[in-house]
Formats: sequence, C-alpha cells, structure tokens
Amino acid sequence: MTVKQLTLPELTEACVRLGVPGVGLWREPVQAYGIDAAAKLVRDAGLTVTTLCRGGFFTATDPAERAQALDDNRAAVDEAAALGTDTLVLVSGGLPPGSKDLPGARERIADALGELAPYAGERGVRLAIEPLHPMFAADRCAVSTLTQALDLAERFPAEQVGVVVDTYHIWWDDQAPAAVERAGAGGRIHSFQLADWITPLPKGVLNGRGQLGEGAIDLRAWCERVDAAGYTGPVEVELFNDELWTLDGAVLLAETAARYVRHAL
Repeated sequence: MTVKQLTLPELTEACVRLGVPGVGLWREPVQAYGIDAAAKLVRDAGLTVTTLCRGGFFTATDPAERAQALDDNRAAVDEAAALGTDTLVLVSGGLPPGSKDLPGARERIADALGELAPYAGERGVRLAIEPLHPMFAADRCAVSTLTQALDLAERFPAEQVGVVVDTYHIWWDDQAPAAVERAGAGGRIHSFQLADWITPLPKGVLNGRGQLGEGAIDLRAWCERVDAAGYTGPVEVELFNDELWTLDGAVLLAETAARYVRHAL
C-alpha cells in the first residue's frame, strides 16, 4: 500500500532492483491480478510475501453478516497460504451501527478468533491482531492497544494467533514497551510495521501516515525495542498517504528504502 500506484509487476521489479527481499501484499490488488498469478510473480522474482492484509471485521451482531465475515476470513487464510506467507493481518472491526458496547465488540472478536485460529493453524497461517490508534475504535478496530491485542491473542496458541506491532498506532502508549516485551517472550510478534506520525493531521486521517523520519516517532528506538524482544522477522513500512500516492511509485519506493536505512537502522 505504500506504493499502491505501482502494479504488482512494477512493484516486484522495483523491489528486485533495490534489493528489497520481501513485500507485504493486500488482498484487493492480489485478487484483481489473480492469486496464483501473483504467487508465481513474486516467487519467480525471488521475493517473499511477508504478510497478507487484511482479514478481520468480526464485530457484526447480525448472524448472516457474522457468517459472511467468517467465510471471507477463511478465504483470506487460503489466499495467504497460496501466496506462501505465514501471516494474515487482522483489522478486527469497530462498533456495529447504533452500538456503544465496546467490551461486547471485543468478545465477538474473541469468538471469531476461536473459530478461525484452528482453521488457520491447519494451513500454516498465523492470525496477527493489529491494534489501531483509539481514533479508529468506533468504526474500524475495537482493539486499540497492544495490551488489548495480547489479551485476545493469549487465549490461543502462539503459533495460531499473535499481534502486529505498528509504530503509527501504538507509539503514544506508555504501556506499549512492556507489551512488546511480553509479546516477544510469548513468541507472539507476528509482524512489525513502521510509519511516522505527522502533525497537523491531514484531513483524511486514515491516509495520514508520515514518511519515515518526518514525524514524532523515534523509529530507531522502536526497532531496538522489538529486536530486544527477540523478533527476527521482516520489517514492513506501511504508509497510507494521499500525497505520497501521487508520486512516481518507483522513486517513492527508493526514497522509503533510503529513509529506512537512515531512520530505523
């Protein structure tokens, strides 16, 4: 999504040219290209798919909507397995229309995980709960902190359910460093993502992630923290930014890689 202006062939070619060894993919462009074709494209380029995004949206109270969401998540698990990634990122869903029951929404997330975790585990795919900043709690994700995500994940085996550490969403939380340590000790850091927090927030807050080094987050400190917790997996840069999406995608990817070296390593 950082360079969504690139087609999948353009993305893989640019990654190879820059020496970027892996790519986190999103379901919509992969489905449009074709699951098997996308898997072959990435594999033939010598790249790995680090994660597939996204599953989730588990909080509906209507039985038919809930069943549809579970079916879609099983499909997402199958797509992840076909792409060769072991991690499906979950954005768990916000409050249903008219509801103010945040604890109830979180319990419905837990119920959905209970149904999906064994299915994913049988296919070698881990479910990674991503906590989103509290400003998204109402409409996108009732899981707002890394501690809340761990409380859900720890109901299930670590090889089935873990968490995403995304700097954009958790950098403000003074409990997050301890939660990173806890997640690492339990083998539950399934994905690590970087983006910066810029102010003033853009009008479209959802697409307001800052380029690395432009904002308030000490990215290098977070990398050191996650490393110290024992995480050895890939680091993804995930930027949603309308202004960046107007740029030449290959140039943006090169700039992002250079900024990763400058601000995170």
